[in-house]
Amino acid sequence: MIPVAGSAYTYSYATMGELIAWIIGWDLVLEYTVAATTVSISWSRYLVVFLEGVGINLPHALTACPWDGGVVNIPAFLIVVLMSIFLIRGTEGSSIFNGFIVFLKVAVILTFVVLGWKYINTENYTPYIPANTGTLGEFGWSGVLRGAAIVFFAFLGFDAVSTAAQETKNPKRDMPIGILMSLFICTILYMVFAHVMTGVAHYTDFAGQQGIAPVAVAIDHMGHADAAGIIHPDYPWLNRAIVLAILFGYCSVIMVTLLGQSRVFLSMSRDGLLPPFFSHINEKFRTPARSNLLFMVVVGLLAAFVPARVAGEMTSIGTLFAFTLVCAAVLIVRKSMPEVHRAFKTPFVPVVPILGILTCLCMMLFLPADTWIRLVLWMLIGLDVYACYGVKHSKLEQHIPRRRGLTILNMTGIALSVLSVITGLWHQQTVGWDEDKTLLIISFVFAFTHCAFYMIRIWKQTSQKK
Repeated sequence: MIPVAGSAYTYSYATMGELIAWIIGWDLVLEYTVAATTVSISWSRYLVVFLEGVGINLPHALTACPWDGGVVNIPAFLIVVLMSIFLIRGTEGSSIFNGFIVFLKVAVILTFVVLGWKYINTENYTPYIPANTGTLGEFGWSGVLRGAAIVFFAFLGFDAVSTAAQETKNPKRDMPIGILMSLFICTILYMVFAHVMTGVAHYTDFAGQQGIAPVAVAIDHMGHADAAGIIHPDYPWLNRAIVLAILFGYCSVIMVTLLGQSRVFLSMSRDGLLPPFFSHINEKFRTPARSNLLFMVVVGLLAAFVPARVAGEMTSIGTLFAFTLVCAAVLIVRKSMPEVHRAFKTPFVPVVPILGILTCLCMMLFLPADTWIRLVLWMLIGLDVYACYGVKHSKLEQHIPRRRGLTILNMTGIALSVLSVITGLWHQQTVGWDEDKTLLIISFVFAFTHCAFYMIRIWKQTSQKK
C-alpha cells in the first residue's frame, strides 16, 4: 500500500503517526543490528569447522568472544566488513550475488534432507518434548514457546524484503507475492530440516559452543558406528561441501540485514528524525555509504565481542515487538483509511491481526527477563534521541508553532521508566537475589534518571501553556 523504502517504519509513519513510527523504526534498527551480529558469530563458527576439516586450526582466542572463552571473534568482524563493502558498491551487484546464494542454500537444504532422512534414529524423538526442569522456559511447553521466540528472528528476512520496496519494479504486485510465497516455502523447509537434524543427532548434542554450527554436528552423525561406538560419517565430503555452502548462504543473510538496517535509517533521516548523515547518498555508488560504514563498525564490534545467545534473543524480541505493532496498524488503518487503494488486502480482519498480536506477545513473555531489560533500555535511549533531536528537526510539523504529541511522548518515557524497574526486578527474581545485580542496578538508574527527565519536560510544557 506504501511502496517506498523503510519497511514497517514507513508504513507506521503513514498510518499511525510519527511517534509510533519512531518507536518501530528504532526497534527495527535493533533487530537488524543484532540479527547481523548473531549470524556473523555463527558464520565464524562454521568457518572454524570448515578449516578444521582441511587441517587448519584457528586459535580459539581469536574466534570467540570473552564470554565464550576467547578474546575476540575476528572472523565474525571480517565477514561484516566484507558484506558492508558489497552493499556500499550497490544493490544491483549484491542482488545478483544474493540470487546465486539463495539457489545454493536451497540446494544444501534439499541435499541434507534427502541424504539425512535414512539416518534418522526415532529414539532421538523420545520424548518428543522433554519434561520441564521446574524452571520456566527450560523444556516442556514453556521451553517450546521460548525456543519458538528465540528462533523467531529467522522470519526477519520477510520483513527485510519490504525495506527495499522502493528498489522493486512493481512493488504493489511483487512484494506480497514474494513475501507470502517465500514465507510458505521457507516454513515448510524449516520444519522438515529441523525434523531431520534432531532425528539424526540427539538434541543434547547441539548444546554449548558446538550448537552455534548445528548442521555440522548433524552431518557428523550421518554414518555408522564401529565396535567402539565411534561414528564414521558415510559422506565425509558432504560435511565440507555443505558447511562451505552454509558459509556462502550466511553471507547473504548478513548482507540483507545490513541492507534493511541502512534503509530504515535512510527513511528516518529523510523525515528529519535523524541527522542528514544517514540519508547522504554516495555520488559514485548511489548508496548510503556513510551509513553503511557506521553500521559496519558497530555490527562488526558487536560480532567480535558479544555472545551468540544474547544477540539471538535480542533479535527475536525486537522482531516480535515490531510485528505486534504492525498487526495493530492493520486494525487501525482498516478503519482510519478505508478509501485508500489496496493492491493486496489482509484477509479475515480483525481475526488475523488479533491472532498476530496475541501470538507475538505470548512468545515475548516467554523470553528471558534480561532480554526484556535490554529492549526497554534500548527503547528509552531511542526516545531520548527523538525527544532531543527528532522532535526539533522533524519535517512533518516543522512549520507548526506548537508541536503536537509531546504529552504522549513524555508519558511514554515515564511508562518505559516504570517498565525498566519491573523488568529489572523480574530478572533478579528469576536468577536469584544472591546473584550478580549489575542489570538490576542499570535498570534502576535508567528508570529514575529518565523518569526525572520526562517529568521535567512535562513541567516545562505545562509552564509554557500557562
